[in-house]
Amino acid sequence: MQAEIGNQQIASIFAEFAAMLQIDEENPFKVRAYERAAQVIASLTEPLAALARRGELKAAPGIGTGIAEKIEAILKTSTFPEREEMRKKIPASVLEMLRIPEVGPKTVAFVYKQLGIDSVDKLEEACRNQLLRSVKGFGAKTEQNILKGIERMRAFTGRTPLAIAYPHALEVVEAIRSGAPVNQIQVAGSLRRMKETIGDIDILVTSTNAGAVMDRFTSLPVVKEIQAKGDTKSSILSHLDIQIDVRVVEPDSFGAALQYFTGSKPHNVKLRDMAVRKGLKLSEYGVFNAKTNRRLGGATEEEMYAPLGLPVMAPELREDLGEIEAALEDRLPKLVEMRHMKGDVHVHTNASDGHNTIEQMAVAATERGYEYIVIADHSRSSAYAGGLTEEQLVKHIAQIRKVNEAVERIEVMAGCEVDIRTDGSLDYPDELLAQLDFATASVHSGFKMDAATMTDRIIQAMRNPLADVIGHPTGRLIGQRDPYEVDVERLLQAAAELGCAMEVNAQPQRLDLNDVHCRRAKELGVKLCISTDAHSTDQLDLMSYGVATARRGWIEPGDVLNTLPLEELLPRRRRGREKLATSAARRSRRSRARG
Repeated sequence: MQAEIGNQQIASIFAEFAAMLQIDEENPFKVRAYERAAQVIASLTEPLAALARRGELKAAPGIGTGIAEKIEAILKTSTFPEREEMRKKIPASVLEMLRIPEVGPKTVAFVYKQLGIDSVDKLEEACRNQLLRSVKGFGAKTEQNILKGIERMRAFTGRTPLAIAYPHALEVVEAIRSGAPVNQIQVAGSLRRMKETIGDIDILVTSTNAGAVMDRFTSLPVVKEIQAKGDTKSSILSHLDIQIDVRVVEPDSFGAALQYFTGSKPHNVKLRDMAVRKGLKLSEYGVFNAKTNRRLGGATEEEMYAPLGLPVMAPELREDLGEIEAALEDRLPKLVEMRHMKGDVHVHTNASDGHNTIEQMAVAATERGYEYIVIADHSRSSAYAGGLTEEQLVKHIAQIRKVNEAVERIEVMAGCEVDIRTDGSLDYPDELLAQLDFATASVHSGFKMDAATMTDRIIQAMRNPLADVIGHPTGRLIGQRDPYEVDVERLLQAAAELGCAMEVNAQPQRLDLNDVHCRRAKELGVKLCISTDAHSTDQLDLMSYGVATARRGWIEPGDVLNTLPLEELLPRRRRGREKLATSAARRSRRSRARG
């Protein structure tokens, strides 16, 4: 049975095509259409092949007639004609230059077409030989930025962002499960620990026919290159250039292999040291009496931890950062889970740079079981993102209130992602901010400040009680842009003192705060908001990546404001006025509707 092409593979095809169009200096609206299609497809939970069979491709947001036709072609032939024509014009080595942080398509197009530079290596050589600074529009600073970008890109090479690797792995798991005799199958490695980037993907299987599993795995459409194929283990390089290893293990060793290959290495080393002291031996095959070599267990992870006097620890905690000591003392945190999330307090609509209406975002949030959602479009200084003028925000608030009255089973709150100006003031006057239910204050410009100045800037914003939470506090874009210079310790201490929450932004390229900063925030008593920063209905599903990051930071439900039901969240806001009385009847009505 030939597996169908998965969503992630189709998304990567459209993303590549959009990049080629950019370099070829095509119409920006056309470029954006393909970028949008790639984003939508990557976040869809239902296979496009299934939608195509039902004739419902165009029902997905961002997929019009033209995109749908190309999806149909990809499902049949793995490509489409326009892409193949473009690949003849734009070499793959040119596309690779787009991976350099802060090097955009205009720069790539210029150096390729005007200077004949067609690879990262040649671009690096040109910068080191100071050949670009004499070209109009370039300069010594540009050369230095490109060289720094190449350095960052190479440091990131071999690592794949979580949000690309995770759905890719699930596609492979489901494809194997659907076409081979599988009893148990589980992702292991750093991906199971939900690290923000991963090196490769490990998948463990139990089966009555290991050969059939190997045949199925190595014949999947995602396979770019078969690196090794054996009776019980095979490795491939996928079309996303990710190494994927599949192992078939014996059922009575599945738990042992899952524990071993999940890691981390430091966690496993400490477990083995504990085992030695107890006269035991741990391996990927099980736990054994060291003297008699009698097997004591290994079918489940519980059988691996119990002989050491330990409970099974959440994979996200297995980093040898105190989790074993906490387990021995019965101090393990009861980690936050998706089921605890009551709402999303940072989402965008088409009023700024989002793709859906207020009502569409609200309905989508209702479908995900949320009690509330905060519409948080950009403020006026973010003109590049369609930021709202004061007059537009007033009208926007009125529209949110109108939708809130019309939509059942959810509270739609008026918010804003308000820019923190360079002097630390907020982008709107307090009189206007006071009309909001919730405000996220974020830095979107002036990234080149020194650490002291940037830190003072954000703390100044925190001092305004109308700033409920600081959005993506370090400004990083994983693999694309380093965090701006900021003293996170000072930020967190100020947040604790002032009662300002900090965001865990679930956008996969952000995951900001990161896990380490989450844990420090918890230690200082700083409350967090886990938010998607969604720009479309499908991006509401990114919440799971924010929750995973928080879990890696030992965060519990009580540490997160938006695990609170609405009636408890409202009094916990920083703003000095409440509207509980005026909306109590409406919330009561909606509560009855939910029941």
